[in-house]
Amino acid sequence: MRVMKWSMIALAVAAGTSQFAMASSQEESKGFFGDQSLKLKTRIEYMNRDFKNGAGNDPDDDGVNESGYRQDTGISQLLTYESGFTQGVVGFGLDAMLMGSAKLDGGSGRAGNGLFASDSDGNPEKSQGKAGGAVKLRLSDTVLKYGRQFVASPVFATDDSRMLPEVAEGTLLTSKEIKGLELSAGRFTALSAQTGMGHDTVGGISDEDGNHGKGISSAINIFGASYAFTDNFSGALAASDADDYFKKYYVNLNYTLPINDEQSLNFDLNGYKTKGEKRGDEFVALNDGVAGVDNNLWSLAAAYSLGAHKFTLAYQQSSGDNAYYYGVDGNSTIFVSNSIQISDFVGRDEKSWQARYDINMATYGVPGLSFMTRYVAGNNITVANAGEGKENEWNLESKYVVQEGPAKDLSFRARFANYRANGAYQSYARDNYDTRLIIEYPLNIL
Repeated sequence: MRVMKWSMIALAVAAGTSQFAMASSQEESKGFFGDQSLKLKTRIEYMNRDFKNGAGNDPDDDGVNESGYRQDTGISQLLTYESGFTQGVVGFGLDAMLMGSAKLDGGSGRAGNGLFASDSDGNPEKSQGKAGGAVKLRLSDTVLKYGRQFVASPVFATDDSRMLPEVAEGTLLTSKEIKGLELSAGRFTALSAQTGMGHDTVGGISDEDGNHGKGISSAINIFGASYAFTDNFSGALAASDADDYFKKYYVNLNYTLPINDEQSLNFDLNGYKTKGEKRGDEFVALNDGVAGVDNNLWSLAAAYSLGAHKFTLAYQQSSGDNAYYYGVDGNSTIFVSNSIQISDFVGRDEKSWQARYDINMATYGVPGLSFMTRYVAGNNITVANAGEGKENEWNLESKYVVQEGPAKDLSFRARFANYRANGAYQSYARDNYDTRLIIEYPLNIL
């Protein structure tokens, strides 16, 4: 099966080179240094989760919660270097990354938000960092990269929701030989968690905050294809095989119907099918004692844009032996509509609805300022010996991006979430208020 996938890519590359491609990216190469870039992104993040109904953090020896909240503040910097490709038929290049973070506030009694790793005494690390690099080759419009890298496939996606991003290690081939068509294939053998500083193996169980547990010796193979049929209609397929865990399949269709210069309708369909395989001793049941991971998950969103305003309605449904499972394949591997700030609404047999409103204040004379609010309610969750599980979440978000001057692209973002679950579902998701303040400054050095 793997040979067939690689053969398909080779055929597409050959067809694009001989019939469709005009001037390729490699032919237009300016050289190793001519196309290089060096970027520095600084992030300051404050995160507070205030738990309700007796829930809390860091219970003492008597099982009583010492505090009802988690709170951390930190600063991080991510330096990324990307070379161009040497000139010639086959171009050679190098990428590198260096990142680090420092704790500004937060102790052991308030830890657990996933911003920092914990030391041997249970206290958040004061600082942490990691580095990596990758080599890359380019032939025409096809790039082969090996090493440490960020990945954004629907079946294997690294997460960047805390201080430092996850980093994958492996090989990724990306081909854009035919206009509108992108093919990709890869094999990854390591995934460093957002708080992990080493070369962790792919595998292990992730908690609700994205912290990986003990990894197992494993690997994941991925394949993807996306095609723009027209300027307004696109589709994508992807598949993965995570050793000792599951095979996963993904499909997406996205269509925009322009009405006039001020109005449009967009429809977005996403679906996953997960089939479980033999699992190692570290695998545990996800939500109600069912050991399998077979799951079908899909969502459909419809968005109506009217000038500065956008109104979205979405429906999502999960079915199968258990909840949708991800984490060993990256903590962003969930491209569905109702995956929001706290919950993903992917419980066993769960059905959920979303209503969302966005406004872009540029129309009202404040370019760079935007607001968003959304509400998602889920029910019909199968929970063993506890009845029907229900959950709901309300989000409110505001963001401002500086448009010009020395601080251009500096952004300020405030996020708030109110999450609630009924008694049947409290064992898996605790009521809380989630508040995050994020400041980011991306700087192009080269």
